[in-house]
Formats: sequence, structure tokens, C-alpha cells
Amino acid sequence: MHRFFVAPEALAGDEVELAGEPHHQLTRVLRLAAGEEILLLDGAGLGCRCRIEALTKNVVRVRVIARTRAPETAFAVRLIQGLPKSDKMDLILQKGTELGVTAFTPLEAGRSVPRLDEARRLARGRRWEKVVLEAARQCRRPILPRLDAPCSLPEALVGDEELRLLLWEEESRPLAEVLPAAPPRGAAILVGPEGGLEAREVAAARAAGFVPVAFGPRILRTETAGFAVVAILQYLYGDLGPAGKANLPAPLSKESP
Repeated sequence: MHRFFVAPEALAGDEVELAGEPHHQLTRVLRLAAGEEILLLDGAGLGCRCRIEALTKNVVRVRVIARTRAPETAFAVRLIQGLPKSDKMDLILQKGTELGVTAFTPLEAGRSVPRLDEARRLARGRRWEKVVLEAARQCRRPILPRLDAPCSLPEALVGDEELRLLLWEEESRPLAEVLPAAPPRGAAILVGPEGGLEAREVAAARAAGFVPVAFGPRILRTETAGFAVVAILQYLYGDLGPAGKANLPAPLSKESP
């Protein structure tokens, strides 16, 4: 069934009108007809199975026929990512969403090459939101991860995650020594840009409770290092490992006439 994210308020009633990009996808790309069904998601776990009632030039009218509430099955991981060069952040957001990252914090680190003025911040923010939304739609993730605005290190370090990991190749402990047996109350992973973090940034992160870790004999690129740790955490504590079997989506909870 084709899936689309919409504003939460759009699903308040049993009739929904779809315009803009969903309208274009339904009428021009997928060419669906009246009577066919789609799934509308609010990005916070609510899914509505809908039947198309009418397609006009500007809107598609659908009726909600069933609702389901899906819990967040991913282990809560916030990825603090030093802004990389070019469009690598798109890849990080896409694959991080697929792997279950629950929040992204883009970091304007000292060695980050892109320096964003206000116009570029807004443009990239809009693009990044589309990347996250499309990745969640493609991987059938019902809950959208949070996407923060690019920020400084002091802002990025604010958080209450129980497990705080700093990916740094110097003076680091093996990842296996740091990971607890019982699932912690969330985790934050700090990854520097291509040139790594500066010494002052490492010191600040340590002071904020981040533990420098290494997880293998190889030095990974900035766009892949976070993925490796996220996958490990999701296997141990989240829905990619044995614990995931107990976190299946909830059954349909409401039927509409």
C-alpha cells in the first residue's frame, strides 16, 4: 500500500483532502483511481488506511476507514554529526533514518568545511526534511526522527542520554567495554567532520559525559562511522536484534464506517 506523510491535523477527521506533492504523486506518478486504498501517516505513530473517493485537478479526497497506532520500536539514538562536505549529510540522514536514528543534530564543528549563512541554512533544512521524510516512507518507518537545526558544540552537547559516545581514534576505549548489558535510557553518538574534532571540542565533549570509543581496527569515514555504531546499538537494544520481535506494530484499533 502506498504511504504518505501528512500534517497531524489533517487526520483529525474521517475525510482528508490531499494537495501539493501527495496530489502529484497520486494523480501523475502512481495514477491511482477512486476506490483504491492508501496509508496516511502523521509522523508520530498514527497511521490511517484511507480509500480514495474522488480525484480532481487540485485535490484528492479520501476517507479514513481504519486507524492504527504504531509504537517507536527503535532504541533512542541521537546522532550528533559534524557537518561534512558536499551532500554527504543527505546520505547520513537517509541511512540514519533507515537504521532507526531517532534524532539528528547537525554540528557546525571547527573543522566543518560548509559555513552556512541564513539562506543556505533554510535551503538545506528544507532539503534535509525531504530526505528524512522520503527515507522514512521508503523504509516503512511510521515515526519521523527529529531533525535539529545546525548548531554549535555547546548547544549540541545538551542532552540527558544515559550513554554518550564520542567516536575518536585517540585515547579511546573499545566500544565493547563501554556498552552496558541492560538497555540504557537512550544514547548520543558524536561524530566529527572529515578533519575530525579539535582538541578543545574533544575536551568539551568529555566534560559533558561523552566517552571516547573505538570500535575496530579501521578508521571509517565521517559518513559511515555513525552508521556502524547505530547498527550495533539497534541490534543490542533496539528493533534490529532479538528485542525487536517483541515490538511489532499494534493491530488496527478503530474502524470507521
